[in-house]
Amino acid sequence: MRNVREIARLYLLLRLSGRAIGRSLDLSPSTMSDYLGRIRAAALTWPLPPELDSDDALERLLFAPASTPHATRPMPDYAVVHRELMDRHVTKMLLWQEYKAEHNDGVGYSQFCIHYATWAKPLGATMRQAHRAGGYAFIDFSGDTIDLIDPITGEIARAKLFVATLGASNLTYVEPVLSEDLPTWTGCHVRAFEFFGGVPEILVPDNLKSGVQRPDRYDPDINPTYAELALHYNTAVMPARPRRPRDKAKVEQAVLLAERWIIAVLRHRRFYSMDELREAVRDLNTKLNDRVMRKFGLSRRALFEQIERAALKPLPEHRFEHTTWARPKVGPDYHVEYEKHYYSVPYTLLGKRVDVRVTTATIEVLHRGLRVASHRRSMRAHAHTTLPEHMPQSHREHAKWTPERITGWAKTLGPNVAALASEIMRRRVHPEQGYRSCLGLIRLAEHYGAERLDAACGHAIKICATSRKSVESILKNGLDKTSAADPAKAPLPTHENVRGPTYYH
Repeated sequence: MRNVREIARLYLLLRLSGRAIGRSLDLSPSTMSDYLGRIRAAALTWPLPPELDSDDALERLLFAPASTPHATRPMPDYAVVHRELMDRHVTKMLLWQEYKAEHNDGVGYSQFCIHYATWAKPLGATMRQAHRAGGYAFIDFSGDTIDLIDPITGEIARAKLFVATLGASNLTYVEPVLSEDLPTWTGCHVRAFEFFGGVPEILVPDNLKSGVQRPDRYDPDINPTYAELALHYNTAVMPARPRRPRDKAKVEQAVLLAERWIIAVLRHRRFYSMDELREAVRDLNTKLNDRVMRKFGLSRRALFEQIERAALKPLPEHRFEHTTWARPKVGPDYHVEYEKHYYSVPYTLLGKRVDVRVTTATIEVLHRGLRVASHRRSMRAHAHTTLPEHMPQSHREHAKWTPERITGWAKTLGPNVAALASEIMRRRVHPEQGYRSCLGLIRLAEHYGAERLDAACGHAIKICATSRKSVESILKNGLDKTSAADPAKAPLPTHENVRGPTYYH
């Protein structure tokens, strides 16, 4: 007020004109005209009377608010108006009409809006949007941390606070976490929805990697797992614009409150387990939601119960299960790899990219949004999980042959045939390498009969001739008909390389 006091001195004592005083104090003519009019209206004289020695007293005299024609009119309760505007489809015009129905001498619609804007101004630009009940939830992590001490090593980990707040009621969920990774991010969302007892229509997160793969003002890429969570809970994700903190001013304020009323309160406490920290945060979170907000005259919890609980969407029947996504290429053996295990897909997808959805128990393979394969998840490294329907017909037929099946077929021709078939497969590095020999052995029964084949196999086992060619030679030379009691007495087969006893005469 020193300028006004100096203006009064120059005008009342020195009798300078308003233009001269304006040039001296670098004030515009309009400002000077306003000040001099107020001085004349107050009938001031110099020196000023003792009761105007303080600047506050002079200001009250010269700048007292003018009386308005609305001063005696009944005014709306703008805290109630603000809460009502959070409800769906409620407008200022509707509330003004209801107000006028009760008070015929009330203010007009334009004054109603002006007074409401004046009342709401201290709430901040973002809150003046009067968020619709059940419409938005704003999500972020705190910047400050709480120390968590390892009781064995003494190592200190720093826990952040996950904060989610509803737009209309400001009900806030707070949870301490040690990471911002994707499982933590989705798990906190699930617990926040259960804390609220419902799901809002839109989620407004910051642009962290767990939620948004590629931030963009117009078309951000949402993390597939986060998008699946939104689909599971029938909600939508609308990230805040990059470097636009006012897009999520609600949660910025909630984070500030959490840091003041939780982190600051716990600053002298020492925590040695995550469970202990969660319990302490949970208690303070309850107190935060039960504190009365001065502007509304209600607590966050009371306001939530009054206007927002019924507006939330219901929780689904089952909780969201965290999933991981991969995008591998189908190999030439119509399998895809995940964590060193191989899972089959239809062979028609050879060489194509597919989406793999992984949970703790299952592996799902999708191509262009359609599920083409599903397997139970296996932790065996370098092994295969193959479904017959994914194989080509030729591979499928080949896959039907197993050591047990071949041995069982050979057993129908005789015990010696089965024993020799088992021995042929046992001697191979891989049993599959003996399949063809066993099938050739079994087919010998078509020409020689099952009885002779079984006898020939028994003879071959005794002389350790465990091959199909040996059995075929035994059958051709009739050695299966010779007594097998003493194999040494059996006649030698005729062969050009067998010289015989006459060679030595």
